[in-house]
Amino acid sequence: MSGPGISVVICVYTEDRWEDILAAVSSVRAQAYPALETLLVVDHNEALLDRLAKEYKETPEVRVLANAGPRGLSAGRNTGIAACRGEVVAFLDDDAVAERDWLTYFAAGYDDPRVMAVGGRTEPIWASGRRPDWFPEEFDWVVGCTYRGLPGGRTTVRNVLGGNASFRRTAFDVAGGFATGIGRDGDRLPLGCEETELCIRLTRARPGAVLLIDDRAIIHHRVPGPRERFRYFRTRTYAEGLSKALVARSVGADKGLESERRYTTRVLPAGVARGLRDALLARPGGAGRAGAIVAGVLTAAGGYVVGSVRARRGGATYAVAGIEGSPGAGGGTG
Repeated sequence: MSGPGISVVICVYTEDRWEDILAAVSSVRAQAYPALETLLVVDHNEALLDRLAKEYKETPEVRVLANAGPRGLSAGRNTGIAACRGEVVAFLDDDAVAERDWLTYFAAGYDDPRVMAVGGRTEPIWASGRRPDWFPEEFDWVVGCTYRGLPGGRTTVRNVLGGNASFRRTAFDVAGGFATGIGRDGDRLPLGCEETELCIRLTRARPGAVLLIDDRAIIHHRVPGPRERFRYFRTRTYAEGLSKALVARSVGADKGLESERRYTTRVLPAGVARGLRDALLARPGGAGRAGAIVAGVLTAAGGYVVGSVRARRGGATYAVAGIEGSPGAGGGTG
């Protein structure tokens, strides 16, 4: 096999996703470009750890590990990074399946030595069988998927999206690992932005580094029923505002909100206009989509204001861990 060896890290935390976890691992094992290994990192759940260890005890290319850090997705990813053997580390959500050529497109991106990260496209699998009429594509990031407004094809970006992404292993030697205190922690308030903070930190530590998205590297992400509801939409957009405030406080608003400015001034107004047009044409959900975009902006802005106040008062902190002795980027405080 020519090209880099790729370790795939899947962070898991609940037995409720047992079938999803097995499907995720199966999709990795079926790749046209074989993964060097798959690492299942279990987030402080002994029952799940034992069950997975038994499930894969006869499968040497699948390794089951306990999260060696604090509870949460960031520390789980850092555990996987520290244990991996590949030149490239790819991350797949535990409730997603990758298409057969997923790793092929990731590997191809690293032909250019300047490329330090490659992300892909994430498509939703709605529990109800189809997108809710009111749910705007501009907000598919709420359910962990690629959203309207991202550039298509293969192009450079400020940051990749964490559930469908890969990095050179050396990126973590340069920039440290994922920051704890920003990302998700099981079913608690659905914070995010840990991959945004890491990517900004990486490009600052390695000027000239290139980050790509190749939308041919596709995964399909399950969206459970509760996440199809407006209540979750509102909670997630508010949490995103909180997270953006912490990132902006750390890296500066110019860089931390660079992509968001275009999104809010161009993509979202166009989405509202489409929704209103669809409403005038009596198409299902048009008014609901326009209203959801407005509501999403307002709740995210509210979260950002609250997060900014907390950060200024020192009530929000995060920490960046070094990986296997690589120099960490230090801690961040509000």
